[in-house]
Amino acid sequence: MADTRPTASIEAVESGLAAQGYIASRQIATAVYLSQQIEKPILVEGPAGVGKTELAKAIAAWRGMKMIRLQCYEGLDEAKALYEWKYAKQLLYTQILKDKLGEVLGGAQTLAAALDQLHTFGDVFFSKEFVEPRPLLQALEQPAGCVLLIDEIDKSDAEFESLLLEILSDFQVTIPELAPSPRWRRRP
Repeated sequence: MADTRPTASIEAVESGLAAQGYIASRQIATAVYLSQQIEKPILVEGPAGVGKTELAKAIAAWRGMKMIRLQCYEGLDEAKALYEWKYAKQLLYTQILKDKLGEVLGGAQTLAAALDQLHTFGDVFFSKEFVEPRPLLQALEQPAGCVLLIDEIDKSDAEFESLLLEILSDFQVTIPELAPSPRWRRRP
């Protein structure tokens, strides 16, 4: 179970990370402490091998949180980082609907009446049950939060970086195909 309470002191952060085998400098412990107090993410950058991933692992283990990794690469866009549609499941549902269409329409006499009856079911194919969460959406779905490790962000383009900053600022995202409630928000 994740411990979502803010840590009492910078020393407690140092002690918690040390218990995970990570010896944090005072600056790192202070940054982790402050991020918990204001409930905002830490953005850590630096060259390969300085311990960014180890810090993320240590924080996740110490706080009992899930760690989710988003590996950035050239051409990564929001659809690949947020979600994808379960097309095979949508096709299966299409086949089931085709087989049950007569029962569903229940004696509609005209095409307009049949369409009106179908509209009462809503948009079945673009609903939450057909969404396959990718790393960013998985992170937003964690009720107690998580440690989101965004690796090699320098390989992504400026538009994707802007999306990341927006998500990390508000902890929410809108999926336009889903209506009437297309917004995912991390629960406090």
